[in-house]
Parts: sequence; C-alpha cells; structure tokens
Amino acid sequence: MNGIDKIYTAHPFYGSRRIARELGVNRKQVQRLMREMGIEAIYPKPNLSQNSLPHPIYPYILKGVKPMYSNNIWGTDITYIRMNKGFLYLVAYLDWFSRFVLSWKLSTTLEIEFVLEAAKEALANYGKPDIENSDQGIQYTNVQYVNIWKAHDVQISMDGRGRAMDNIFTERFWRSLKYEEVYLKSYETVFEAKENIASYMQFYNYERKHQSHNYKTPAEIYFKNLKKGGIEI
Repeated sequence: MNGIDKIYTAHPFYGSRRIARELGVNRKQVQRLMREMGIEAIYPKPNLSQNSLPHPIYPYILKGVKPMYSNNIWGTDITYIRMNKGFLYLVAYLDWFSRFVLSWKLSTTLEIEFVLEAAKEALANYGKPDIENSDQGIQYTNVQYVNIWKAHDVQISMDGRGRAMDNIFTERFWRSLKYEEVYLKSYETVFEAKENIASYMQFYNYERKHQSHNYKTPAEIYFKNLKKGGIEI
C-alpha cells in the first residue's frame, strides 16, 4: 500500500495496471488495495467508495475559472497517510487563491464525521467561500455534507469522474506534504502522526514561500487578499 501511495502521488494519472507493472505484482492485488486506500482503480481521482443511496451530484463549474481573491474558491480532498504499521486518512480544505490550508483532520476510517468536522472548522475560523469544490466521493455527496454549504449559500462544484486536474491545487499540496513530511517519517502512533502533520501545516502556511506567489507564504497572500462579495459563473 505504501508503494502504491508513492507511485500514485508521483503519477496521479496512473491506474491499477500501470501501478501493478511498476511494483511487479498482480494487478488484482493492486486493485483490491487501491479500493481499501480510497483510490479508484481506473480513474485517477479518489473514489472513496461509491454512494449507493440517492444523493446529490453537482456539476463542475470551475472550468476556465481562476480564483481571484481569498475565499473565492475552496477545494477539499482526502488522501492516504502511511504509518509504520497501518495507515490513516487525511482531509484538508485549501483556499485556491492563496494555497492556505484552512482546516484538516485525520481519521482511522473513511466515515464522514472527520470530513464534516473539518468543513465546519474552516467555516467557523475563516468565513465562507463563494464556491466549494470536491470530488464525487461518498462523503462529499452525503446530504449532511451538502447541507452545510447550502446553509451558507455557497455554490457547490464537483469534479467530473476521471478528471485528475479538476482539483489540481489540492493534488499539488498532497505531493508537497508527502515528499516534505510523510515520506521522511515513520509514524508509530496516531498521536505522533497528528503532531508531525500539525507542525508541517504550520510550516506550510506561515513559513514555506511559494514561487508562484513571488516567494510569499500562503498566509501572507490569504490575509492580504480577503475580499467580500462573490462572482458569477
């Protein structure tokens, strides 16, 4: 599973066939493990199990749209975090304009609670975005989740299936987190993972300078460019 995660992080467009070939193992084994990790075997976006119940699906409304200011567009995703023994799931909310991490939560399962907690924390601490973007995983199509954004009059956008680049800012953040933190460590406990990832989040937001931001930190860009109002799609 750790090998799958490393290949997928480096090449998010790889499916189960190519990953199996890279690892030199049986494709069926890779498909089974990718399902357990929450990665869809055919499409390069996280699947996180299909929602078999009636649920809302919203179109992707951000094609050709660039974030213009802080809290214009928020993106969210869930990724696999390896440990020395076992693994965790991490959800994060990212402001697309500044790349500022608004909230994050770790969980030992893919139950919806940690996603709801992170969404509510981001809203409580930073206000609301004009648009919120996610994939079509079971957590994000859950009525409880959708209602959080509807209650705040936030437009909802969802990635199309198989479109790895619809949430590119979060994908880039996962890559940074894993290569600069997770792959350098071997977490023994959930507490250790949480403490180390918390330190990285602080570093990423307030110390790590981004070339695309003219070598300013996400926090500098986020707080400098807050703007009230919305945009029309």
